[in-house]
Amino acid sequence: MTSTPSVRIGSHTISRGERPFVIAEMSGNHNGDLGRALQIVDAVAQSGAQALKIQTYTPDTITIDVDTPAFRVADEHGLWGGRNLYQLYQEAHTPWEWHKPIFDRAREKGLVPFSSPFDPSAVAFLEDLGVEVYKTASAEIVDLPLIREIAGTGKPIIMSTGMATLGEIEAAVGAARDGGCSELILLACTSSYPALPQDVRLRNISLLEAAFGVPVGLSDHTRGIGVSIAAVALGAVCIEKHVTLDRADGGVDSEFSLNPEELTLLTHEADAARLSCLNPPKVGPTTSEQAVLALRRSLYVVADVRAGDTLTRANVRSIRPSGGLATDLIEIALGRTFSVDVPRGTPLTWDLI
Repeated sequence: MTSTPSVRIGSHTISRGERPFVIAEMSGNHNGDLGRALQIVDAVAQSGAQALKIQTYTPDTITIDVDTPAFRVADEHGLWGGRNLYQLYQEAHTPWEWHKPIFDRAREKGLVPFSSPFDPSAVAFLEDLGVEVYKTASAEIVDLPLIREIAGTGKPIIMSTGMATLGEIEAAVGAARDGGCSELILLACTSSYPALPQDVRLRNISLLEAAFGVPVGLSDHTRGIGVSIAAVALGAVCIEKHVTLDRADGGVDSEFSLNPEELTLLTHEADAARLSCLNPPKVGPTTSEQAVLALRRSLYVVADVRAGDTLTRANVRSIRPSGGLATDLIEIALGRTFSVDVPRGTPLTWDLI
């Protein structure tokens, strides 16, 4: 029997048998305000999520300041269409001097804080901050030297696979393993913002697990929590969702981010989805249903009768609870006579007729 793959992150075991590992991605929803960023950390901690993630880059480490068509988001992009990349990343990035206070607050609240580095300098910076795990973004899955750099830390890697072909994922997994990564989680992902549910191929979760022998989760950019819950039911071991304090506050990612109440609901319902799928197929009453079996319908005497009275539909009916003859036996019982006096509320049995 093949064992279920698992990864250890801090005190958490990430596996199909464990509570789903919920990662709250702050991204640019701090809106340029450290105080707001810390409020998001506090809200994440109260939600029951286990991890707080940010992104570590500057506009100059992720792109260059050029305003030609190649350096603009495609016009048809639903959220950032037409925006200049450098300006977008200037708005969305988390200042590096904020990382320590954000991570310190997260650790104080019992969260696992970590980040997505976008170049080697970010990896070195995050190592100094003592991160326990790294995330690679979908667009960086083709940056094999960066993946090897991250893998060289020896820390677990969570790798998003949005847009990637199976060959590209195989190359990235190979680079991670060759670089020294022994604990890897893949995330199924649809890299559109927001993503439509019909574009999220959740059945890739089992495909990726079978292909690479690693735990698989979902990086979910859809609105709401429905897709995430379905992912857990299909085997996702972790869920990454963008979070904000209030979508009405705006921000680069706010449109597809969860508010604190929704994140709390996600953490609870994701675990409910996991628990509902733990048992193998089996038809029949569960242990918890045993007490309710007594509420099934059966044949009962519903009017006081005397010995010699005829059994009719007026004095015997199918009602709750159980205890009497099976309801389908009514046709055989009709017309028989009672052998003894029977008070109303007595379960009908063969010895009475």
